[in-house]
Amino acid sequence: MTVIRSPQPVTPDDLDLALRLAVDTLRESSEVAAWERNAGSLEWTCWETAEHLADDLFAYAAQLGPRTPAPDREVPFSWERKRPGGPANAIGADRAAGPAGMLQVLEATGALLAAMARCTPPQVRAHHVFGVSDPEGFTAMGIVEILVHAHDLSEGLGLAWNPPADLCARVLARLFPDSPTDTDPWPTLLWSTGRAELPGRPRLTGWRWNGVPLAER
Repeated sequence: MTVIRSPQPVTPDDLDLALRLAVDTLRESSEVAAWERNAGSLEWTCWETAEHLADDLFAYAAQLGPRTPAPDREVPFSWERKRPGGPANAIGADRAAGPAGMLQVLEATGALLAAMARCTPPQVRAHHVFGVSDPEGFTAMGIVEILVHAHDLSEGLGLAWNPPADLCARVLARLFPDSPTDTDPWPTLLWSTGRAELPGRPRLTGWRWNGVPLAER
């Protein structure tokens, strides 16, 4: 089934849905040892990948927080790596809390982004390395992070993950408007983020989205 990718708004409700579906899926794996496996094709463990995801959601919310967001730099939190080659994060999850605690951290950081997206005026612009963006753009970025990292985590944890096609179509239209439109949205999102092949299209070795509002490109 191919879903038409019209540029319908991406909303905080979409973010809530993506987060709920991802957390419900990941909750099926409560074995601590499983979270030490690599997450799909990444060089990070599932635990590290989930921490990275939580950190992304927190960072996107934080970018919208200042009264006058900087258009040319991120909010200057302190970022640290727990090991060489691991993700650089400003926040982390207490390992003593186990996978259930990690999922609480994901829920909390996702809720922060959804709340900031709801209360920030649409004319606000803030920095992102993939283009100065608006609250809708940061919401779409958060959804993409959730969807594709839930894919990575599900591969590492041995879970099934297949998010809604219409949700994937909306974030593709917002962040990847030049992506193929003759293929199903979920495989196309995986292709657009360098995680899969499409018929006649090899897997990407480099990729980026465009966070700039569509009307300003």
